[in-house]
Amino acid sequence: MTVEVPEIRHDFARWQKDVAGVLAKTTRKAVEDLPADPERLLDSPTYDGVAIRPLYTALDELPEPSLPGQWPFVRGGDPQRDVNSGWKVAERFDGAGDPALLNEAILDALGQGASAIVLTDLRPEAVGRALQGVYLDLAPIQVEAAAELTAVAEAIFAVLDAHEGSAEGVVVDLGADPLGSAFAERPGVSVDDAVALAERASARIEQIHAITVDGTIAHELGASDSQELAVAVAAGVAYLRLLQNGGLSIAEALRQISFRFAATDDQFLSIAKFRAARVLWARVAEVAGAPNDGGALMHAVTSEPMMAQRDPWVNMLRTTLAAFGAGVGGADSVRVRQFDDAIAGGLDSVSPAFSARIARNTQLLLLEESHVGRVLDPGGGSWFIEDLTETLAQQAWSLFAEIERAGGFEAAADLIRDRVAATRAKRADDIAHRRTSVTGVNEFPNLGEAPLPPHPAGAYRYAADFEALRDRSDAFLAASGARPTALLIPLGPLAEHNVRTTFASNLLASGGIETVNPGVLDAETVAGAVTDAGARLAVICGTDGRYGAEAAAVVDAARAAGITDIYLAGPEKAVAEVAESSRPDGYLTMKINAVEALSAMLTKLGA
Repeated sequence: MTVEVPEIRHDFARWQKDVAGVLAKTTRKAVEDLPADPERLLDSPTYDGVAIRPLYTALDELPEPSLPGQWPFVRGGDPQRDVNSGWKVAERFDGAGDPALLNEAILDALGQGASAIVLTDLRPEAVGRALQGVYLDLAPIQVEAAAELTAVAEAIFAVLDAHEGSAEGVVVDLGADPLGSAFAERPGVSVDDAVALAERASARIEQIHAITVDGTIAHELGASDSQELAVAVAAGVAYLRLLQNGGLSIAEALRQISFRFAATDDQFLSIAKFRAARVLWARVAEVAGAPNDGGALMHAVTSEPMMAQRDPWVNMLRTTLAAFGAGVGGADSVRVRQFDDAIAGGLDSVSPAFSARIARNTQLLLLEESHVGRVLDPGGGSWFIEDLTETLAQQAWSLFAEIERAGGFEAAADLIRDRVAATRAKRADDIAHRRTSVTGVNEFPNLGEAPLPPHPAGAYRYAADFEALRDRSDAFLAASGARPTALLIPLGPLAEHNVRTTFASNLLASGGIETVNPGVLDAETVAGAVTDAGARLAVICGTDGRYGAEAAAVVDAARAAGITDIYLAGPEKAVAEVAESSRPDGYLTMKINAVEALSAMLTKLGA
């Protein structure tokens, strides 16, 4: 039975009225002082400026998109994708070592469920041995060869010439991205070499893509999702021009380009990003005059910035969400980073084989037990996902148009960097203030885990600022035999102080500071607790009402017992009536910059 729009509007209006009633109480405003659409006060903004609304209804319904394989490919570029296997499970292999061992690792992974091969740092002379026994028409190959790509491509062509299976089923991404490499200041082939590879690849019967536009370059600098999309589309358009100038037709040029994007633990944004990426590229192909060739391959790799060194097991949850989002969003292949990738050399307590198996099995569980790949575009028709896809595409197209007005991808490099830097700074501020949680790092940290060796500065990661504090704590532990310590001073019964003692211990642990909770204290018992703990820093925890009555005496007693720095878990206004000399030295609330506050505490504690 179809519900008529007037009935939906009526139900929605009643819901709005109920929302207004609740918000009037929580905001302490009159209902008539709230906006006409009060539910928008509950919107959650993204770094793209997209407002995630609390409720989506049939009033948000968009026209039904075309079927998979049809322009604008929002529901997928391949209508014939095998729903029994779903997307390709990509696994990365380091080709710098013994090619025989590499071949053994590749064949083992393919036997254990991997279905696509990513080869990095492969030497040209090792290509043939590394791919020996691999059914190239069943396992697509993605190459990351940097400056060696031309020679590696020659070796791959030689392997393909000797291949006895179906040539039409062979899919190879050579991975040339000279514009992206130059932007990221990484080694890579020249533009001329990339164009020459595309010309040779276009003449072959196999599905070979010379160019892989790497959107993760922008993501790993801190870009938002729409910025990553816009930068990738701008680079893709630049390649179309270069390939056309090199003699390829627009259709041939389009078929030489694939894309790689990052998938994050925001599963809905990841779903929408891959759907929006196809819409954007389809629009480019349409404008260029070859709409039917706009269904480029879209590869996914789970985000590097979201990976944490501390409590790395949580990364398994992050990568699972990311893989789910990429797969549901229609990525053609997905590579899951190993959960301990952020730790140099990996986690000591596990083997590299275990880390690789977990990464592979993350996808296999989604595909073979949850059957996520059995439906093409399962998010299609969702009011929320369709709206998010459309909005993300519009945001990305707007920035892409601005890049084009600035002269294109290369000429707009400074514009791109400025936009990305602003997003990165905003995200860093949100994480520092703990408005954005990084589980295991700035929320629910585990101080009991084994210390890690100091990690050199390298790739951008969301958790880096907090993990630098933990590094200082580890160094202090190594030098003194104990972690930096703070005393909690709970006031009143458990029901009064529990919320703030939990808040304070969690906050301090995120900076590597261990807390001692001796139980309820007052002005007469605090001195003994200070002596027992051997602490120089303390945090008073209780209710605002209790602070007004007891904080002054407790502060004075703690200082007399040897506490040099005393903080209040709560706002300064809670002790507004207390004499200046008896007030705490600082205040810990949800609004503070935790990185700055914890860094100052560590310095005071000698870390």
